[in-house]
Amino acid sequence: MSAIKRIAVFTSGGDAPGMNAAIRAVVRTATHYGLHVHGIKRGYQGMIENDVIRLEARDVANIIQRGGTILKTARSKDFTTPAGRAKAYDTLRAHDIDACVAIGGDGTYTGAMVFTQEYDVPFIGLPGTIDNDIYGTDYTIGYDTAVNTAIEAVDRIRDTADSHNRLFFVEVMGRHAGFIALSAGIGGGAGCILVPEIETSIEGLCNLLKKGVYHNKLFSIVIVAEGNRNGGATEIARKVQEQFDYYDSKVAIIGHMQRGGAPTALDRLIASQLGFAAVERLLVGEKNVALGLVNNKVIGTPFEEAIKIKKYIDKDLMRMADILSV
Repeated sequence: MSAIKRIAVFTSGGDAPGMNAAIRAVVRTATHYGLHVHGIKRGYQGMIENDVIRLEARDVANIIQRGGTILKTARSKDFTTPAGRAKAYDTLRAHDIDACVAIGGDGTYTGAMVFTQEYDVPFIGLPGTIDNDIYGTDYTIGYDTAVNTAIEAVDRIRDTADSHNRLFFVEVMGRHAGFIALSAGIGGGAGCILVPEIETSIEGLCNLLKKGVYHNKLFSIVIVAEGNRNGGATEIARKVQEQFDYYDSKVAIIGHMQRGGAPTALDRLIASQLGFAAVERLLVGEKNVALGLVNNKVIGTPFEEAIKIKKYIDKDLMRMADILSV
């Protein structure tokens, strides 16, 4: 066991379903080992502004099923400056905090990496983002819930598309990564999936739709990741309508609905496993790594690798989706 006696936990960046489950796991595991736990509100900005509260085991009761984060979250420009990080360090020292658990995505990990290079405070990162674009883990906290929310919306849209012989362009989140779009597209039986990682021309998309018409497909659904190279769903729908007017085209943008709501069982399990592991890893001296699940095993990846190495979608799944779509 290490000399760590007090730890802090915080959430940063975009919220993700399951963050509360991770907070709960960190607090209760730390309490089990006799540690004092502090919650930092509003991420790095709260660390700078000394927005810190004490957390006991009962403080995290009845939160595992709640979306969002009880500690709130924010993106902090101040933390990108040396002066801001110095204030954050002063806050940690004022509360005698020996180590931190940071729950978030790339921006959170970048902040942790820079901070730990300047100050000797151990950090463990947990992948809290719906985008599933973090290297070093098969699934991020919140991804499964976001996919299920998208599929539920697609199922509802499918009913009206079928009733009216319509072509629906459904936009899901994913500015730089197509993981949500790919999974929602396969699970929702989409006719085509457009992701940022793979270029699909408007002409190619129209050819796919024409192929569906040839096979007597009376309606179609196209899943569009918001960061697709051809633009968002509205822009793509306009371009397709200009070249291919067989269907009556409509657009549905799911948006931030994917961030909210109760986390799925899988997200609660992943968050609990990683929150539990974070405390135990800190106690045995592991630090400055991002934890993740790979083949159902918890592994640690140095922050620098987790940030710099790109995680790619499975192109075999894209090929399968194309075959199953006709």
